[in-house]
Amino acid sequence: MARMVNCAKLGKELPGLDWQPYPNELGKRIYETISEQAFKMWLEQAKLVINEYRLNLADPASQKMLYEQAEKFFFGEGAALPPDYVPQGQQK
Repeated sequence: MARMVNCAKLGKELPGLDWQPYPNELGKRIYETISEQAFKMWLEQAKLVINEYRLNLADPASQKMLYEQAEKFFFGEGAALPPDYVPQGQQK
């Protein structure tokens, strides 16, 4: 049976993750309060953030930025994209 969490992102009880996604306090908080469904949404958002900001995840500064965006996505107003970002298909 799946481990259930009261998902902070989606506001309802859903199956949680089977593992802690990051080796820090944020990862622990995500494991305890974020559903698998919300984490899958984050993975799609994280791809956009990594590509738009051209993050090198081997760089500690890039990791820090990604963690900050995850914090905003799960527990804040949402991860912000660069001001000049235009969604694919809406480009001139």
